[in-house]
Amino acid sequence: MSARPAYRPAYAATDGAHLDVAEAIAKEWAAVGVRGSFLARSIDTGEQLGFDVDEAVPLASVVKVPLALVALDRIATGELDAARPVRVDPATSSVGSTGLAAFRHPAAVAVGDLLLLMLTVSDNASADALFDLVPVADVDARLRSWGCSGIRVRHRLNRMYECAAGAAGNDFSLAQEVAIRDDHSGRHAIETLDPACANLGTVTALVDLLQRVWRDEIAHPDATAELRRLMGLQVFTQRLASELRADTLRVSGKTGTFLHLRHEIGVVEAESGHRVAMAALTRSDRRANLAPDIDLAIGIGARHAFEALRR
Repeated sequence: MSARPAYRPAYAATDGAHLDVAEAIAKEWAAVGVRGSFLARSIDTGEQLGFDVDEAVPLASVVKVPLALVALDRIATGELDAARPVRVDPATSSVGSTGLAAFRHPAAVAVGDLLLLMLTVSDNASADALFDLVPVADVDARLRSWGCSGIRVRHRLNRMYECAAGAAGNDFSLAQEVAIRDDHSGRHAIETLDPACANLGTVTALVDLLQRVWRDEIAHPDATAELRRLMGLQVFTQRLASELRADTLRVSGKTGTFLHLRHEIGVVEAESGHRVAMAALTRSDRRANLAPDIDLAIGIGARHAFEALRR
């Protein structure tokens, strides 16, 4: 059997100095056994650096950001009431360890608070309750109407777990092994990891979306303002924000984690006025529920990129 060709990133950078930073980030990722794509862009100057920026990757919970934007736009235009109560029953809701997905009893939660739970603690049950109100096809169509052609929304969050269980039963470790194997073979037993079926995006499309949200160039201005506020409340800081904790910096983000996927998109803002949008979409070859070294490599890359682009 012939050896698999060595992974060689395709770099994108504004100039030579930014290229050096992109190469260093890719090297750091490779050192901890992770492949993926990365892009960081100054929202105000357009300068950027990254690699494999047009590779489409299953999004996991990162898809909650475009879902939120479409839902918030409907709220801003009066099509949806943020105060509307929604009943969520854990017996029939989505798999997850946070928010309503972890509840043991039915609860009634307002639409606006479903958005809060979905974005701050990545609650899958809240996300799928919102998909009941704003169907998958509607979210996908609205994104296309806004010109977000590099992002596709095709299924609810719980579909990921249903497909994993279909391939590996209740053995999450086996599901990770299947996902890693299929990632290399290109034949996907877990449907929601198949690029033809998955919620999908490129780092370029995701950074474009963040840039437009932060510049109020998409959807209703009330919707983009609320999305910025909610993303700024995310409780998970182990990835993009891990090396950017400072009183003078604000990191607004959304993680995505499923099997061998560890992602985050977000915007880093400094008191000086510098604003950098970033997207990191990673895949590992390791069967592990926890990978702090990969999370830290994403954070180190984010810090290097921010320091390079704020100059």
